[in-house]
Parts: sequence; C-alpha cells; structure tokens
Amino acid sequence: MIKGIKHIIFDLGNVLLNIDPGLTYMALADLQIPDFENFYHSLLQQNIFEDLEVNKISAQQFIDIIKQTAQIPLQDQSIINAWNALLLDFPIRRLQLLQQLQLHYDLILLSNTNEIHEEQFNRTLYLSHGIPNIGVFFDKVFYSHKVGMRKPASEIFELVLNQCSFNPQHTLFIDDLEQNTIAAARLGIQTIWLKEGMSIEKDIFVHPSNS
Repeated sequence: MIKGIKHIIFDLGNVLLNIDPGLTYMALADLQIPDFENFYHSLLQQNIFEDLEVNKISAQQFIDIIKQTAQIPLQDQSIINAWNALLLDFPIRRLQLLQQLQLHYDLILLSNTNEIHEEQFNRTLYLSHGIPNIGVFFDKVFYSHKVGMRKPASEIFELVLNQCSFNPQHTLFIDDLEQNTIAAARLGIQTIWLKEGMSIEKDIFVHPSNS
C-alpha cells in the first residue's frame, strides 16, 4: 500500500465486481443473429457501447439499435439479458474490505458503466448479500452515464478531484485497465494497475499476518 494516502478511488469491474465480457459476446451470439461477426462489427462501428456509457443514447435507444442492426425479431429482455451476461459476482471479502477501509479513508467509486448494468449489478448485490446498492460503501459515486464522461479522459478524474476536494498526491486510484491508471497518474494521482490474476484482497490490502 502506498504511504500518505487519504482517499481511494476504486474502479468497479474486475476490481470489486467480477466480470467476463466474453460472456456477453457469447450471449449475443446465442441469439442466432445471421452473420453475427458482421453484426457485432457493425455495433462497434456505430460506437453504441461507449455512447450508452456516456448517456449519449438511452437504454431503449441502445436496445432499438441492436434490434435494427440484427434485422431479426428480438425481445427487449433477451437483449438486456445478453448485455448483462458479463456481470458476475461481488466476493464477500471485497465488501468486507470496503467496510474496513471506510473507517480510515475517503472512498470513491469511479466506473465506466451504463444504466442497464447499474440496475443489474445492484440487483445482484441485493440478492446475494442483502445490500441495496454498491454506493453504500462509498462517500461518492461517479458513473460515466451519470456524468457524461468516461475513463481514460482526464476530465472525469479532474471532476472527481474537484468535487471531492482531493489532493492528488494523497489519492490512490485502482483500476484493471492500464490506460486508465496512466491517465490518472498524469494528474499526479497515485495509481495501482490491477493486472489480470490480481485482486485487491490478495495483492493490495493484505493483512500483515498474512503477508
């Protein structure tokens, strides 16, 4: 753990919440859309995933674009289920860690996400642990679709620092994507890149007796 830290900014996916984007790709493929590779490439070209994350398009517009691009009848809920397939679980040890860290640090959640995923991961949290939403562990939550910006844009990090009145030198940012940690580091924020196979409970916040 880096010394001198007073504030910790957490990413969500693959830091607190286990995710597997490949599962969404496979779930979309299972919808039996003709010429699936070209269909998926068309979605990427239309930039709808990022547009949804910054609220440039609504959830319903997102669903409608997928239906129009697929050119076959699809139910809205089938698309939502496929889109949410990547969202897995919140390991209890990570939630316990957040409770412990709340006692000593300002905690912030900063995530590139969207309204469909937000509803689902909070539902998962409630059904698995009885916790109404992930925001209860944080002093403030910044979701890309709520603020209209996404990582790694410097503006979203500046927004967090300014709204929370944080000194970047005393702020730690943890993310599983290197480009996001690089962007934060440019602003003087201390960073940890959580590489594949690492976890906050196993590799960062390790109790001295277990290290």
